[in-house]
Amino acid sequence: MYSFKNDYSEGAHPRILNALIESNLEQDEGYGEDRYSRQAIELLKARIGRNDIDIHLLSGGTQTNFTAISAFLRPHEAAIAANTGHILGHETGAVEATGHKIISIEVSDGKLNPSLIKEVLEAHPDEHMVKPKLVYISNTTEIGSIYQKRELEQISEFCKENNLILFMDGARLGSALCSVENDLELSDLATLVDAFYIGGTKNGALLGEALVICRDSLKEDFRYHMKQKGALLAKGRLLGIQFLELFRDNLYFDLARHANTMAGLLSEAINEAGYGFLSHSPSNQIFPILPNSLIAELQDDYSFSIWKKIDSDHSAIRLVTSWATQEEAVSAFIALLQKLAGRS
Repeated sequence: MYSFKNDYSEGAHPRILNALIESNLEQDEGYGEDRYSRQAIELLKARIGRNDIDIHLLSGGTQTNFTAISAFLRPHEAAIAANTGHILGHETGAVEATGHKIISIEVSDGKLNPSLIKEVLEAHPDEHMVKPKLVYISNTTEIGSIYQKRELEQISEFCKENNLILFMDGARLGSALCSVENDLELSDLATLVDAFYIGGTKNGALLGEALVICRDSLKEDFRYHMKQKGALLAKGRLLGIQFLELFRDNLYFDLARHANTMAGLLSEAINEAGYGFLSHSPSNQIFPILPNSLIAELQDDYSFSIWKKIDSDHSAIRLVTSWATQEEAVSAFIALLQKLAGRS
């Protein structure tokens, strides 16, 4: 049984494991004050091209999202998210458990735009309801789409004009930046958003996300918020070592590019077999619509998620490739798909 269920089924890239082993018996400071974390943060600042940003290393995406959002908002303020947003449907109400409402916007492509955000602001005009303050977006989105530079510029401009905080979930940022359709650079994000994070968990690390805070007003006392939310890891060097290894050269981007290439092979073959897709996804997640009978036969050999029922005979599945996805496994999946499709 080979899994296309997610991009964190495997452990970590061997270079990361070797770096962890080699440093294992060294003594160093705790809680992210170690030399590896400090070096990783300086390296990331250089990669981003900004020295006036704060970077914090946290263990996972959900923890990063609810720690950051709850720190950035006052008690009466709320976040805006697409109805497909991770904070809305896949984090067990973590943000809301901190006392902040999430306002959902129905979208078809996983992305927000200024007109949709404006409708939310107009629907919340006074102190008798929560105040929309933070705009949550993710790149890639939960359905595999990516933001083009012009789209992000338009959202950024609208948020600045309306004094909104723009926060980007980057759990799969590597996949977005390495997409063949992408026109954004890592350095663009520090100009266009107030805070974002670089996801390691889903791109070759054992665990870890690097939160980048660009807006000065959001920086104060953030480590206090981390500690209170259980996000200040005692053995913080485990995170620092991993990001230092990922960004020492182009490993982070090479791993993301591999995941995208494997998804591209699957997408091309599924399209050639005559099947459509739930959404356009130029990243490492694809959502083909297949007959339920074919899905059942594929599940004998492969693990994946049933994403959405389309009609009585068809469903959309989610296939996710990773930094470690084997091309032989992709070829075998394609061969089986073609065989089953030809038989039907």
